Amino acid sequence: MFSSGWHPSRLVRVCIAVGLAIIGAVLIWAALPRSSTPDAALAPAPNEPSTSATAPSTTQPTQKPRTRSADQSDLRDQTTGLVLPESDPITISIPKLDVRAKLIELGLEDNGTMQVPNRAADPGWFTRAPSPGALGPAVIAGHVRWNGALGVFHRLDTLRRGDQVSVIRKDGNTAIFTVTKVDQYSKSRFPTQAVYDPINHAGLRLITCGGSYDAAQSRYLDNVVVFAKLTKVRR
Repeated sequence: MFSSGWHPSRLVRVCIAVGLAIIGAVLIWAALPRSSTPDAALAPAPNEPSTSATAPSTTQPTQKPRTRSADQSDLRDQTTGLVLPESDPITISIPKLDVRAKLIELGLEDNGTMQVPNRAADPGWFTRAPSPGALGPAVIAGHVRWNGALGVFHRLDTLRRGDQVSVIRKDGNTAIFTVTKVDQYSKSRFPTQAVYDPINHAGLRLITCGGSYDAAQSRYLDNVVVFAKLTKVRR
């Protein structure tokens, strides 16, 4: 009888060894530290449904097509309250949260969603919206958590009606906003119109992620949005 010299018990031992090696590799991979994957977007871009169809994009935040300001022209005759001319923001201060931070500029990603800051400590001003203090809804976004570090807006959901937010602008004015509403929304039902559409006053929207964290998708399921109105100007 022909014999290959390969015994069934040896085959079993080899299969077991291979299986253990695969399991070990998987366990090592799972234990490796990995940075938090950025959420696809803190919020849908203006004029985009929450399902996020593609919009004309600009990945260069230094280019500032004030698309929302153009829409605001229809409401200038109905303006209420204080309104300042356009001027880029420099820093944001939220006394209740002990937040004072320099603002970076955010544009649009290639897929039409708003860019997000690339550091936990950086809040960003969305340059496709009005500047804080000008007529319309200015938009500032920041992280809850990023790459394992707490984000600048990690306590944003603790703000309440009447709290104040200040933004120092390049023209030397400090725009002081008073919070009117704080809400949490599922990302599938983000209030795009309430956040980005024209309004008859100088408004501010602060946006961050919130709700439960879906580890499989590396994303939070909700957004926290703070609505505020310009109530004072310090020169």
